Amino acid sequence: MKHWNITVRGKVQGVYFRLTTKAVADQLGVKGFVRNQEDGSAYIEAEGDDFALNSLLEFCREGPERAEVDDISCIAVDDIKGFQNFEVRKRKIN
Repeated sequence: MKHWNITVRGKVQGVYFRLTTKAVADQLGVKGFVRNQEDGSAYIEAEGDDFALNSLLEFCREGPERAEVDDISCIAVDDIKGFQNFEVRKRKIN
């Protein structure tokens, strides 16, 4: 089990990016969450095996049909949080 923090930049809000990310994560058995950020990016925390996480990352490179992904950053983190499911969260307000 690994934990990745993924940030996806580009046109990823208003194009069903979060909902399709959840659908893909659920199919792959990935646990965690996705939320929109104030800067227009999407932020994902994901836990799973190598195959599932790499497959999720591949999806994020393209996104859903109307998305335009410009950049992705992915950081492997040692802190496993033990998420029980994958959820769409509301934007974090600072």
